Amino acid sequence: MKLFHSINDFHSTKKTILTLGTFDGVHIGHKKILERITQNTENGKYESLVLTFFPHPRMVLQEKSEIKLLNTIAEKTKLLEATGIENLVIHPFNESFSRLTAEEFVSTILVDQFHIQKIIIGHDHRFGRNRTANIDNLIAFGAEYGFEVEQISAEEIQDVSVSSTKIRKALDEGNMELANEYLGYDYFLSGEVVKGRQLGRTIGFPTANIQIEEEYKLIPKNGVYVVKALIDNLEVFGMMNIGFNPTVNGQKQTIEVNLFDFDADIYGKKIEISLLQYLRGEQKFGSLDLLKAQLNQDKQDSLDFVSKLQ
Repeated sequence: MKLFHSINDFHSTKKTILTLGTFDGVHIGHKKILERITQNTENGKYESLVLTFFPHPRMVLQEKSEIKLLNTIAEKTKLLEATGIENLVIHPFNESFSRLTAEEFVSTILVDQFHIQKIIIGHDHRFGRNRTANIDNLIAFGAEYGFEVEQISAEEIQDVSVSSTKIRKALDEGNMELANEYLGYDYFLSGEVVKGRQLGRTIGFPTANIQIEEEYKLIPKNGVYVVKALIDNLEVFGMMNIGFNPTVNGQKQTIEVNLFDFDADIYGKKIEISLLQYLRGEQKFGSLDLLKAQLNQDKQDSLDFVSKLQ
């Protein structure tokens, strides 16, 4: 997949089959559209293209927006590449871009820059200044400028419309089963292993502290999770706590992973953590012994869950 960081960077001698949107999560609804894109290239006659934006438009247009995203840019790129899309354009979204009228967007970008043959979009897509244009406007532009418009209906995506908003809500509630079902993969966090307070070692549960640089990345509900870590292409199961460590008077939120049957030094390494199941909420225990007893139970519950996967 070729990656471009601006609309103006893209050049091709072929016409394109494209879709556009924020694609946060690259969930099963998005994948219906992306599959249709790759199926329409007619064995290389056209090029497949995804146009997405960063920052998320709501971050720019809503002054007090605190939206958290399901994917970092690197994660989204990885997920989109796995769909077989040939070209990904991540265009900087700003107020100037948002002021383009629908016709300016269609004529200067879709037609002049991308040489569009066909656009495939979801049932609820809106575009142009103030998002005033809809599918009917797009069909009219297609007739005027000579490109096809194909719409994916809500029914095709799923009886219940899948949306990034619903997935965010599920993650905020610790409902990993629903979130992962809608995503079509296990929700994951990517970050660097950094040194923490190393208190876990003193009670037999050493943890890797995960530092996530991107502040916009959605961190799910505080609590204990069954997880699968990917370290240097090695998969390791474990359990993870997201929270403030109230038993030891923690002052800031941390993400700590206890990996089962694993004792390598991984400080400074990048690690990817897939969240499989929410076990329980974060608790404050009266002593470290009580905390240790609960961690032993958490580990057993995690192993029981993992055993059913295999």
